[in-house]
Amino acid sequence: MLRIGVLGAGHLGKIHIKLIKEIENYQLSGIFDPDKENATFAEKEFGVKAFNDIESLIDACDVIDIVTPTLSHYDCAVQALRKSRHIFIEKPITNTVDEARKLIRLSQEANVKVQVGHVERYNPAFIAARPYITAPMFLEGHRLAQFNPRGTDVSVVLDLMIHDLDIVLSTVKSGIRNISASGVAVVSDTPDIANARIEFDNGCVANLTASRISVKNMRKIRFFQRDAYISVDFFKKESEVIRMKEVVGEVDPLSITMDLGDKGVKQIYFDKPKIDESNAIKSELSDFSKSILEDTTPVVTIHDGCNALEAAHIILGKLSNPVYT
Repeated sequence: MLRIGVLGAGHLGKIHIKLIKEIENYQLSGIFDPDKENATFAEKEFGVKAFNDIESLIDACDVIDIVTPTLSHYDCAVQALRKSRHIFIEKPITNTVDEARKLIRLSQEANVKVQVGHVERYNPAFIAARPYITAPMFLEGHRLAQFNPRGTDVSVVLDLMIHDLDIVLSTVKSGIRNISASGVAVVSDTPDIANARIEFDNGCVANLTASRISVKNMRKIRFFQRDAYISVDFFKKESEVIRMKEVVGEVDPLSITMDLGDKGVKQIYFDKPKIDESNAIKSELSDFSKSILEDTTPVVTIHDGCNALEAAHIILGKLSNPVYT
C-alpha cells in the first residue's frame, strides 16, 4: 500500500482525489491547497485530511500527485524529489524546458518513479487503435475546445496542443527535423489558436491545430501509413481503421477493391476496433502505482513529458517570432 498525497484541490485535483480513493494500491494520506476554500471543501467532501503546508504532506507520503497550476509544477516537484518521493505530475510537466531537465536530474538522483499526466495515452479509443498504428507518415490532428478561463495561464500550445504532441511523439519513431507554426491571441494574452507542422527525419509530417475559442469540441487525430488509415476520436472515444491488402487469386465480387493497374488489385477492409470502457485518469494513476510496486517503467515517462514540452516550446518560439529557428 502506497501512501499518497495530492497537491492541488481545484477542479482536476478533486477528480484525482475521488479516483485515488477507489484505487486499492493507494492510501490517501491527505491533500494540500493554499486556497483554503478548496482545501476545506475537499476535506469535507472526501473525508480527507487537509495539511497546512506542503512539507508536512510530503513527509507523510510515499507518492505525491501534483495537480497544481503549471507555473507551480516545478517548485512542488523539487520539494517532493528532494525527499525521494515518487511523483505523478500533470501535463505540461513544467513551464520551461530547463525546469523539466532539472527534474530529470533530480529524479535520477533520488532514484524514484515519475509519470507525467498525458492522459490521452489512456484514452480507450487510442488504446484500441494503437496496435494498428505501425509506421505513420502523415498525421493530422484537431483539438478544439470552447473557451474556458481556467486554462489561460498558459498558451493554447501548452494547454491543449501538448496532448497531441505527446501522441505524435509516441507513435512516430524518428527525430524532429523542422517545425513551423503560426497562431494568434484572440481573447487572452497568449495564443488561443495555433497550427504547427512538424517534419521528421524519416519523412513523416504531422499537422496539428489547437484552439480554445471554438464553438464546438473536437479531439481527433488521423494517421496515414502504408496501406492503412486510422482515425482516433479522443472526444467521442471512437476509432476507425481502413486497410488495403493485395488480392491473391479471384476477386470477391462483393468486396470493395481498388485497381492499381500494374501494381495489382487491393481489397479494402473496414475495422471498428472494440473500445473497452475505462476512466483514463483512474487508469493512469493506477498504472503509476503498479510501476512503483513492480519496479517497471511508467507508461508516460519524465523524458516523454520533457520531449513534448521541448516541441511545444519550439512552436511557441515560432509563434512569437516567425523567423525563429
